[in-house]
Amino acid sequence: MSRILIAPDSFKGSATSIEVARAIALGWHSVRPDDELIQIPFADGGEGSLLAIECARLDSERIFCPEVSPDAYWLLLDGSTAVVELAQTSGLTLLPALDPMGAHTFAFGQVLAMAAQDPRVEKIYCALGGSASTDGGVGALMALGFDFLDSHGVSVGLGGEALQKIASISISRAISPPRGGVFLLVDVQSPLLGAKGAASVFAPQKGATQEQVSELEYGLQHFATLTGQDDSPGSGAAGGSAFGLSTLWGATIENGAAKIADLCGIESALIGTDLVITGEGRLDSQSFQGKVVGHMSQRAAAAHVPIAYCVGSLEGVFPSQCIGGVSLSEIAGNSALAIHNADKYLFEAGMKLTRLL
Repeated sequence: MSRILIAPDSFKGSATSIEVARAIALGWHSVRPDDELIQIPFADGGEGSLLAIECARLDSERIFCPEVSPDAYWLLLDGSTAVVELAQTSGLTLLPALDPMGAHTFAFGQVLAMAAQDPRVEKIYCALGGSASTDGGVGALMALGFDFLDSHGVSVGLGGEALQKIASISISRAISPPRGGVFLLVDVQSPLLGAKGAASVFAPQKGATQEQVSELEYGLQHFATLTGQDDSPGSGAAGGSAFGLSTLWGATIENGAAKIADLCGIESALIGTDLVITGEGRLDSQSFQGKVVGHMSQRAAAAHVPIAYCVGSLEGVFPSQCIGGVSLSEIAGNSALAIHNADKYLFEAGMKLTRLL
């Protein structure tokens, strides 16, 4: 009998991390029913972070925020730590249509404000991936009580298009962060500005034209100049939300996959494990830059445990970090089938992965 740790990310637009882990496990058990399978749905700070942590932590409690939306909530861990997910309320998948200039983070800020004002909360983790906007976190900061005013003393409004109108920032109504601090869990190391920054790299994925990318870059540059703070790795996460929250609210930027691994107990789960299976919707060069696959590969290597990948699609070939892998697109014959029948092909993937032992 072998012990297998299954710790995948979600397959965006196809299956949650919980569904991915379960389907792989079912496929594996259909071939090797006596093996011990440990399922830890994983995330790197993007969508599905709350679900992954909630699944791993029996001490988690959902705190709903009906004022924001019927489904909005944050997690309370160990009675004193809050976890808030941007993608749950201000995520790209929630928009009926892409809105690169008008999308904002206000709803995320509303949930964050509720967590910050809860008397039980001493520390907050913010999962920042999967954003729909490039607003520098200004929407969230507005919900936290910051005022962003134009040259006439009027609020500039929401969205990335409003950034270049900011003439002054008032903190007189701002909510204080909890005494234990606020930690921003990011899945990229992108700076706020420049060719590798929030606007240039990620705004096109959110529907921005090249002209709009230039406008957003100018707005972010203007915002950064007003704050007087320097750019840094990770500041560009979530459309620059990491920059805004770290600069004006004193939050600390952290590697999302590393922190969520700690919160989910990955380290202890690796003890005595014979094989790790991880994966995500698409495996490419970015998978090893702050994402789940890259981080799990590092953890497995440190624990001297072999690792295998199960992915939706694959750019190139499986890298040397793993002992093997399967691609759902290859099993299905094309990506469309793999996406629409993920459960079926994940089951088949689980069966195929048993050949690695």
